[in-house]
Amino acid sequence: MFKSFTELKEYCTAEGIELIEFKVIDAAGRWRHLTIPANQLSEKTINKGIGMDGSSYGFLTVEKSDMVFKPDISTAFRDPFAQQPMLSMISNIYTLGEGAGRFEGDPRYIAQKTEDYAANLGVADLCLLGPEFEFYILDHVSFRNDVNHIEVNLDSRQASWNAGNNEYPNPGYYVRPHGGYHVDLPYDSSFDLRNEIVTMLQERGVPVTYHHAENGGPGQVEIEVVLGTLKTMADRTMIIKYFVKNLALQRGRTATFMPKPFYGEAGSGMHAHIQFFKEGKPVFYGNGYSGLSETALFAIGGILKHARALCAFTNPSTNSYKRLVPGYEAPVSIGFATANRSSVIRIPGYADTPETKRFEFRSMDATCNPYLAYSALLMAAMDGINNKIDPVKEGFGPFDFNLYALSPEELKKIKALPKSLEEAADSLEQDYQFLLNGNVFPEGLIKNQISRIRKEAEKVNIVPHPVEFELYYDL
Repeated sequence: MFKSFTELKEYCTAEGIELIEFKVIDAAGRWRHLTIPANQLSEKTINKGIGMDGSSYGFLTVEKSDMVFKPDISTAFRDPFAQQPMLSMISNIYTLGEGAGRFEGDPRYIAQKTEDYAANLGVADLCLLGPEFEFYILDHVSFRNDVNHIEVNLDSRQASWNAGNNEYPNPGYYVRPHGGYHVDLPYDSSFDLRNEIVTMLQERGVPVTYHHAENGGPGQVEIEVVLGTLKTMADRTMIIKYFVKNLALQRGRTATFMPKPFYGEAGSGMHAHIQFFKEGKPVFYGNGYSGLSETALFAIGGILKHARALCAFTNPSTNSYKRLVPGYEAPVSIGFATANRSSVIRIPGYADTPETKRFEFRSMDATCNPYLAYSALLMAAMDGINNKIDPVKEGFGPFDFNLYALSPEELKKIKALPKSLEEAADSLEQDYQFLLNGNVFPEGLIKNQISRIRKEAEKVNIVPHPVEFELYYDL
């Protein structure tokens, strides 16, 4: 938003800004924030930064805990969720003491290093990503995990289970299970809320292509954005989640990006479209399969070869693997094909011109840290291009048929994504050298990620599950 401190100060004065907020990403992918009065903002704040405890951000195992963050004034946006006029900006993390500088494990710095690495390779000077944000907008959530009481209760005003509700006037318009795709009013209960979200995003420099109701009957929706560069798109991802959740709360609703909040309903992914350009010309358009270039196919080969390891960054929650099951449009088989939603990589059939030629990575979900997930994805693509990894020779397809319809015997012939977070951690432990290229990912961060997700998996695994009582209580 701003190119200089002078511009920033002039805006704050003209707009009556009272508070300045700094947002910093932690290892897991959550924003944390610190706020100062606007009259305390100075060039020293921008240049010297503000102290922080890195251990509280999940960075202790990869660096000393005393750090500072410095705001990136170009990311500033007017924040509508504070009662007083407030300006928010995203910050970068720095180390202190001997050799002070950018913190190697700062997810935002890793995104920058990935972009620099791609440019230095000479393959493309513009690498674009376009995520599709799927999530549920609900009217109620409660959960309890006591020693003697395990419970989750979710509700949506448009869910079919409310059709028999006699406690208040019943409008009679409900969405059938798996029937939410593009439903119109009066069934689409979050339509006005999404319009508000999209308007706010557009006003703050996040261009949206469209939004709509998605397949999940109890309130699943989707917002798709215009493609952008890696670091910019990671910034926008955090802004989108921030706006969605906070505006939903202001309107008496609640939003979740959990991959699988409902058993038996569609899960929420974050499919990412990928497109490369060099000197303004599309890199992925060519004479190969589905109109792809050799470079595009090598990029696909790299992503698919490292797909299992990527899951530790792109699908880093235990809940991720409740979504990655057959039958709900989430891929489980590692392969590629045209217009095939059952494969990890889909080449959109409608993207048939040089300027639109791209492919889509379908397994990722929004529990990821976007800076790390997008970076890992592009590093895998670059590894495929560098080493000329042919996806056909590697046995990844093309699979121009429904992979869900294969027999168990046929499925065994095709490599599969991990079935659990532990498997994803094992896969990354065995395959992470491609992330070290160009000194992009510090090895310490990778090991920290493996340790963190293993601990989360262990925490979930030791808790008794309600279905276990159904299966085993009477034995």
